[in-house]
Amino acid sequence: MIHETAIIDKKANLAKDVSVGAYSIIGADVTIGRGSKVGSHVVVSGPSVIGEENQIFQFSSVGEAPQDKKYAGEPTWLELGDRNIIREFVTLNRGTVNGNGKTVIGSDNLFMAYAHVAHDCIIGDFTIFANAASLAGHVEIGSHSTLGGFTTVHQFTRIGYRAFCGQSSAITQDIPPYSIAAGNRAKTVGINKEGLKRQGYSPELIRALHQAFRELFRSNSTRPEALVRLQGLRQKFPEVEEFISFVEQSKRGIAH
Repeated sequence: MIHETAIIDKKANLAKDVSVGAYSIIGADVTIGRGSKVGSHVVVSGPSVIGEENQIFQFSSVGEAPQDKKYAGEPTWLELGDRNIIREFVTLNRGTVNGNGKTVIGSDNLFMAYAHVAHDCIIGDFTIFANAASLAGHVEIGSHSTLGGFTTVHQFTRIGYRAFCGQSSAITQDIPPYSIAAGNRAKTVGINKEGLKRQGYSPELIRALHQAFRELFRSNSTRPEALVRLQGLRQKFPEVEEFISFVEQSKRGIAH
């Protein structure tokens, strides 16, 4: 399971059935769970915890030191969940002491070739990073979100649950859940109606989310006036409450 040319540090902890390809390097303080596969020419640095049944393809760099000039070698972490697919030349960096101390990535995510996750990012489950999608530090990505190819995300930006960001988007402000955004600079153009329909969301809920979007971002009303009109929908639909709460809690502002 371990190629004869692979280098495994004595302080690494690999489950018995983990496979490691030719010329790969597994550093100290790296834990890799059962069923995971590390391809050839991969570098996994620690401290990092890699879950079960992950696939790490050739030439990827996982758990390397953050690209932050303030970083001075402190022991920070990368935590990676289960069943993630990490394709060629992907880079996943550890956290910093000035951030969360760790980068956290959930399960069942797909990182296509050349995707980059910087220090202190928090990523949910079932996300898709198309080729060369890149996050700066301290970014939060909600579960089931999609970043189109060559999308870039500014530090401290949040992208909500089931958001969809189009190809080559330059995202500098928050993207609400259930929304679709695109452009340079990216703007939220509406609710991701087709995507929600494919996922089995009811027409009534999709209309409610669309109404919330229009009231908040397309009407001539002030935000307090819009929130009063949306009170009934907030109480009826948890998804509308999630959408509005995300907007209310935004620190960078909403891209719209």
